[in-house]
Amino acid sequence: MFSKEESRILRHEFWISFGKSFPRKWILYDTKIKGFSFKFHFDTKQALVALDLEDDLENRIKYWEKLQSLRSILNDEYLPDIVFEEMYLLDNEKEISRIYVSLNKKVSIHNKNTWRDVMEFFNEKMSLFESFFNDYRDILED
Repeated sequence: MFSKEESRILRHEFWISFGKSFPRKWILYDTKIKGFSFKFHFDTKQALVALDLEDDLENRIKYWEKLQSLRSILNDEYLPDIVFEEMYLLDNEKEISRIYVSLNKKVSIHNKNTWRDVMEFFNEKMSLFESFFNDYRDILED
């Protein structure tokens, strides 16, 4: 068991190490679309790369429908293990729409032996997500 401070330090070390191992500028929140962002998530149970729709319901529905229309392309050409969840509940009880791919392996941010696998997963999957976004940006922004 780790104290909050030990956990904070490990998390900090992971993200610093990830940034040094894969130095590049990710799109993340800089999509230029309100409420539309990419996220890395790594905790004591799982690692995933996500596209979150967090705006008001009307805007979420608008972008969800556009993403649904591109679903087969995203699945067939970029991320075959993609999961679509129209109603996804965050830990803070906030409801969003999320499209994500998770690492199907037992990992923990508290276990440095799993870090390399997670970093490689993050780099590969986020690169594919960003390629999809850049290739279909015009449709999504329209």
